[in-house]
Amino acid sequence: MSENLSKSICSCQSSDPRRDKLMIYQILVRLFGNRNLTNTIHGTLEQNGVGKMNDINDACLKEIKRFGYTYVWYCGLLEHATMTDYTAYGIRKDNPYIVKGLAGSPYAVKDYYDIDPDLAVDIPNRIQEFEQLVQRTHAHGLKVLMDFIPNHVAREYGSDVRPNEDFGNNDDQTKAFSPKNDFYYIENEEFQMPNVEHIPPCIDISKIPKYTENPARATGNDVFHSRPLITDWFETVKLNYGTDYTVGKNYFDPRPPLWDKLFRILCYWIDKGVDGFRCDMAEMVAADFWHWLITSIRKTYPERRIIFIAEIYRPDLYQRYIEHGLFDYLYDKVGLYDCLRWLLEEGSILGNCNDITRIQNEQKGIEKNMLRFLENHDEVRIAAKQFAGNPWKAIPAAVCTAVLHSGPVMIYFGQEIGVDSVGAKGFQSDDGRTTIFDYWGIPEHQAWYNNGACDGGQLTVAQKALRSFYENLFQLIHNYKALHCVSSKLADLQYANHSLYDTKKIYSFIRYHEHDEQLLFVLNFDYTCSYDIELTIPNEVWSTIGLDTTKVYTLDEVFIDRKLKLQLRANENLRLTLPNNQVYVFQIREQS
Repeated sequence: MSENLSKSICSCQSSDPRRDKLMIYQILVRLFGNRNLTNTIHGTLEQNGVGKMNDINDACLKEIKRFGYTYVWYCGLLEHATMTDYTAYGIRKDNPYIVKGLAGSPYAVKDYYDIDPDLAVDIPNRIQEFEQLVQRTHAHGLKVLMDFIPNHVAREYGSDVRPNEDFGNNDDQTKAFSPKNDFYYIENEEFQMPNVEHIPPCIDISKIPKYTENPARATGNDVFHSRPLITDWFETVKLNYGTDYTVGKNYFDPRPPLWDKLFRILCYWIDKGVDGFRCDMAEMVAADFWHWLITSIRKTYPERRIIFIAEIYRPDLYQRYIEHGLFDYLYDKVGLYDCLRWLLEEGSILGNCNDITRIQNEQKGIEKNMLRFLENHDEVRIAAKQFAGNPWKAIPAAVCTAVLHSGPVMIYFGQEIGVDSVGAKGFQSDDGRTTIFDYWGIPEHQAWYNNGACDGGQLTVAQKALRSFYENLFQLIHNYKALHCVSSKLADLQYANHSLYDTKKIYSFIRYHEHDEQLLFVLNFDYTCSYDIELTIPNEVWSTIGLDTTKVYTLDEVFIDRKLKLQLRANENLRLTLPNNQVYVFQIREQS
C-alpha cells in the first residue's frame, strides 16, 4: 500500500473505529488451497483432495492485503458432519443418511469448539494450525471473520472438546417445548429420513446403520414435524432460544440456558484471536437474544472491536436487527443484490436502474450498515450461465456494489478472476454455484494460487485484466475519503435525469465527503449499447455537495479512462459519450 494511500485512509480515522469501510474477502478454506483438479463427481477426499489452513500462507495473505482487503472471512472452519471417516483420530463417525455430500455442509456443525479435520495437515494439532492461521492473518494487517451458526446444528452434534457443553444434555424430551430445553421435540414421533438418493455411489447403503431419533427433533429450517423433505435442512436440528412457535410466545426471562452456551462458544473463539462473526440465518433467532449476546460480548471485550454480520433476507426486520439486535452489518441480498442481478441476467425484463434509487430510499438511515456483494458461497457465480454468463458484464454492478455507500463490500474468492461453475459435483447440482458439499478443485483459482506462490502466474490475459479491474476498484476506494469514510455521503442524480438519458440502463450519483471531496459516477449497465447522454446536476445538489454555482469545475476521470477531462458549469448539462458496459468516475476539482 502506497504512502499516499495510507495517508488518505488515516485522514478520516477518529476515536470511532467504525468510520472506515470494511473490505472483506471470503475464502471457503476447503476449496481455496486444493491443488488437486481431478474433480471426480462424488469424489472422495483421496480422489479429489482438499484445501488446508496451511495453504493460506504468507504469500497469499500478503497479496490479499496488497489487493486492498481489510478482513478475511474464513468460511467452513468449524467441525461439521461429513462422510469421511476420522475415527482413527478419535472423531465419531457420522451417519451418511444425515450428511449432505461426501465432504458435508459446513453449516451442519457437529462440534462448536473444534476445527474441521479436513482442513488440517496434522489433524491432532488442528486447533494449533488454526491459531497459526489467525496469527499469520494478523501479522499481515488483516482481521479474521468466521462463521457463527446459531439457528441449527448437525443432527449428531457432540463435542469432543467440551462434551459437558453439548446441546440437549439436560433436555426434558417428553416436552415438545420448554424454555429450559436446547431443542424442540416432536412428541411420540420418530424421525423419518427423506429419500436416500443423496447417498454417493461410493457409499455402500447396505452397511449404513439405521439412523434413529426418537422423539424426533425439529429440523433447522423450522420444520416442526418428523418428516422433512430432501430439500429441507434435514441434516440439522433447530436450537431453542425460548420461543414457543406453536403459540407465538417468548420465554426469555429467566434467560434460557442455551443463551449462555452460545456466549461461551463465541468467547472461546474470540480468545483465539477472531475479530468478528458472520452469523448464519440470524433472522431465525430472536433479536432479543442478539441484543443480549452482542451487549455481553462488548462488555467482556471492551478493548476490541468484535463485529457481527447478519445473514438476513427480510427487509421488514432490518431496522430491528440493527437497532435492537445491535448488528454492525446486514446482508443486502434482498435489495441491491437482486436488483443488480436482474440488470445482468440475460433476457431478464426486471432490470431497471431506477430500482437502485428505490432501494436507497428504502434503506435510508441504515445504508452504512448494509454489506454489499455479488457473490458468496450461497449465490450463483457471475460467470455462470444461470447469472450473467460473462464476468465482464458485472463491471458496472461491481462498482455499484463497492462504492454506492460506505458500508462493507465483499468479494468471494475467485470472483475477481471470473470463476465459473459448470456441471454437477456430487450433492451440488449444476446450478452455477461453487459447491460447499463436495470435495472439489477450482481450476481458475489454482491458476492464480500457482502452487502457493499466489502470484497469478498461470492466469490468462483476460483473467489478469479482470483481476486488475477489481484491484483498481479497491484501490480507488482506499484513495478517496468520499468512498472509504463512513461519514461520506451520496447524492443520487437519477431523479433529475430523463431526457437523453435511459434511466433503465444508466445510473449516476455523486459520493462526497464533508464538502472537500466529490466524485461523480456514471454507469452504463447496457452490455451492447453505448449512449450519448446529457447529465443534469441540479443546483440543489451543487449546494448539498459543497460546489459554488458561480465557479467552473474540471472533471478528471480517475478510474478507467484516466485521460478523459471535462468541464462542469452550473445550469449546463454535461454531455458525455458513455460506451457499453462502461463506468466513468470523475473527481470534481475547481478549475484553476
